[in-house]
Amino acid sequence: MIDKNILVVIPARGGSKGIPRKNLRPLNGKPLIYYAIKNGLSIKCNNLSCYVSSEDDEILMLAKKFGASIIKRSKSNADDSTTLDPVIFEAYTKIKQLEGIDYDLVITLQPTSPLLTTKSIENGIEELISKKIDTIISGKWDSHLTWIKSNGSFSPNYKKRVNRQELPEIYKETGGFVITKSNFVTETSRFGKSIGIFPLSKKEAIDIDDFEDWNLCEYYLRRKNILFIVAGNSTIGMGHVYNTLSIANEILNHNIGFFVDRGSKLAYKKIKETNYSVDLIEEGNLISALADHEPDIVVNDRLDTEAEEIQQMKDAGYKVINFEDVGGGADRADLVINAMYPEGKLVKDHYFGAKYFILRDEFIFTPNIKIRKEVNNILLAFGGVDPNNFTERILGLLLPIIGNAKITVVAGLGYNHVEEIKARHPQIIVKQDVKSISDEMSKADMVFTSAGRTTFEVASLGIPAIVLCQNKRETTHFFASEKNGFYNLGLGVNVEDREILNAYKSVLNYETRILMHDRMISHELKNGKKRVLKLINKVIDE
Repeated sequence: MIDKNILVVIPARGGSKGIPRKNLRPLNGKPLIYYAIKNGLSIKCNNLSCYVSSEDDEILMLAKKFGASIIKRSKSNADDSTTLDPVIFEAYTKIKQLEGIDYDLVITLQPTSPLLTTKSIENGIEELISKKIDTIISGKWDSHLTWIKSNGSFSPNYKKRVNRQELPEIYKETGGFVITKSNFVTETSRFGKSIGIFPLSKKEAIDIDDFEDWNLCEYYLRRKNILFIVAGNSTIGMGHVYNTLSIANEILNHNIGFFVDRGSKLAYKKIKETNYSVDLIEEGNLISALADHEPDIVVNDRLDTEAEEIQQMKDAGYKVINFEDVGGGADRADLVINAMYPEGKLVKDHYFGAKYFILRDEFIFTPNIKIRKEVNNILLAFGGVDPNNFTERILGLLLPIIGNAKITVVAGLGYNHVEEIKARHPQIIVKQDVKSISDEMSKADMVFTSAGRTTFEVASLGIPAIVLCQNKRETTHFFASEKNGFYNLGLGVNVEDREILNAYKSVLNYETRILMHDRMISHELKNGKKRVLKLINKVIDE
């Protein structure tokens, strides 16, 4: 709390010409004048007065509705040539007499800086007090190599060409604020003898002079903070990470960040590689960490959530979007998308089924395969981890019987048996952490995989697939079924070798593979991301 009596004066003339009726025009749904009033009223001090000075009755009427006090400006101080000094002096003297308060500081806030924050104003006040200066002005660093025009020719306005960082510090005034001790407010000046500059960020320093500035402010005000909370490790795999990265790459007009828990080091590494902001969060610290980041929207892709935790997010004012969530938190979220799990009841804003699966771009832009008469290339792709080492098991079963067919193994970052397989089966092609798995898939005539996200990727290209579920949760992934073109053997650890061999022999049949292919591509999975983004953007826009 600032221990000062403070007067905020917001000068708002009605006769602006660059943008007619500028102060009343809606910026992101609110009149421009609203933002300055909100800032002025939010300053934390012992005694605050916030006044709008205008000759325009409509501006004054709206200012009152937004909580400001008003002072009618004289006509002599309302024309195009009037500077701000007499306007602020006139308002200050009238308000001081009206309120009967000896103000310590007078702050000029201009409506043309809608991105200015109250925190910057308060920091400016604290700096003025701590440095014992008379006036502080908002500014932005503006050191450049400049030129002067004189007598029709140009000459350099510098002694030596150097990098910007080596030039003398030059600051340009913004329309943000002027904070001055009240005894320096006169009809011709608002500045004392000692003056400081408070540097603003590039965003806060935007001063609306024309429609280009206006559009830039509109962009920033519409820009939301979106935070993805993601899990990815050797137990649950990396599908959640790839899913959220695919979404994040499509959201261009908003600020994106990621949270992962301490057990998701693999997820942290992958997200870090993409240059998104990502933080490791300690167990039990999620809600407090969210409060520090002040997100507008929280996207959870970390399996089931708890009702209490999601409710805490809602109570904090965040919109919540959950993926693949069948926990108690799903009922509290604003939007739930379960492409992999069925829901037994109809719930508003819950969307489930293959049509909402989000493919990575590499699959969207890869053509569907053509079914060949012979199976020459077999791909083993059991996800990022393959905890049951189905890869080794399938190799042991197939290698004695495949003849001239080739087997390629694509292993994820969390798979720990790559070197063993290379040593034991030197004839096998083994690739780990493949950057474009779609290229590997498009060469395959048949795929062995688990029942995770890979099934959707396989189906998007129409590749006949035999599925072994890694765990009981995967057995609930309803998409990897016969009606959708898969040969699903169920929980892999319970499947006998002869069942796997029978499935392989069955899928060798050309007509069977044609049928599997046709059922897969009928889902038009390549349009899933568009459907999901439409739902997400609806929540963002709300």
